[in-house]
Amino acid sequence: MNKLPRFKSHTDNSFFGDFLYDQVIPKNHFLRKAKEVIDWSRFTDRILVWYQGNGTVGRPPYEPSEMLRMLFLSFIYNISETQIEERVNMDLAFKYFVGLGVDELAPDHSSLTKLKNRLLSGAGKSAFDQLLREILHQAKELGIIFGSIQIIDSVHTLSDVNTDKDRSRQSKQNKSPRDPDAKWGNKGDKKFKDPKIGETKKLPQWFHGFKTHASYNEQARLVTSVASTAGNVYDGDLLPTLVNKDNFTPVPRKRTYAGDKAYDDGENHEILKDKNLGDALRLKKTRTEKKNPNKAPWLKLQATKEYKEGLKVRYKIEQKFGEGKNGHGLRRCRYLGEKKYHLQACLTAISLNLKVVVSQITGSTLKGYGYNNSSIRLSPT
Repeated sequence: MNKLPRFKSHTDNSFFGDFLYDQVIPKNHFLRKAKEVIDWSRFTDRILVWYQGNGTVGRPPYEPSEMLRMLFLSFIYNISETQIEERVNMDLAFKYFVGLGVDELAPDHSSLTKLKNRLLSGAGKSAFDQLLREILHQAKELGIIFGSIQIIDSVHTLSDVNTDKDRSRQSKQNKSPRDPDAKWGNKGDKKFKDPKIGETKKLPQWFHGFKTHASYNEQARLVTSVASTAGNVYDGDLLPTLVNKDNFTPVPRKRTYAGDKAYDDGENHEILKDKNLGDALRLKKTRTEKKNPNKAPWLKLQATKEYKEGLKVRYKIEQKFGEGKNGHGLRRCRYLGEKKYHLQACLTAISLNLKVVVSQITGSTLKGYGYNNSSIRLSPT
């Protein structure tokens, strides 16, 4: 006979729970709606497999989705995990969202570290990919339609390292780098006018850290897959990974991939063709302005409906990246190492998606955190 998992009991169903919360938390509060709309028990089911005995042995733990919701709060509101414990204790909306009674104390912030390590040791980076897929599946079940255009791009994140001090520490104390996984990458050239000669010059902009490579569904406005790499990895190399990850999400089988010139690689075009996917990877002028017959296939691609429609909306993923950087801490790494950076990338994507899902289903928005509540089409109920 299989034992059922046991979790720590709470007072959320008592006087110190729903009765008091109903008096103080507005019915349309974002966190109230987020708790109601999403089936958080499904996240528990996904996480529980990495608990000893599936939660049936030892002292009853906090329900995994409660810990996950507490972790989400730190990403949604861009609060450190050290601060989130105090915030949950003091903010009734936070406490309600986690699933605690008014008279209960929040789990210690160190429990969040244990949760992250449990997932990373249990399934590595794929554990957080699974959590991202769960929010996407629920979005589709709630009626959000996924369109045929996927936009791919990357965004850089600065490492949690003072590179000057780290370089000095390595040379003087003969120590290894603080974050050996982080690498120097080029985020493009920046134009500036040299006042001495009155000419415009270009200088490369370098950063030390990592990249989040993402696929974004233009119609649903949801991030559908995420890959993380060191900062020196070429963007075009990640197209196959993102395409394969999208096969596990509710996006249509027949879809078009739009991307900037970094993805204009012969192998990438062949991959999309072999998989019968639309191609809207922006072509370089060296392909379309050749003075020989070899440019004919590229001109034909350039004239297709998929190519034109895909490039018309390609900019939208940059808005999503800006939202992640400005509102949810994606500008700088929270942790050290590429595995934990992937954790940050996935949880940021889930937080961005949660805002969209809750807004589209209930009309409740997270004010001040960069989401424009424009309507999208829902499937018939």
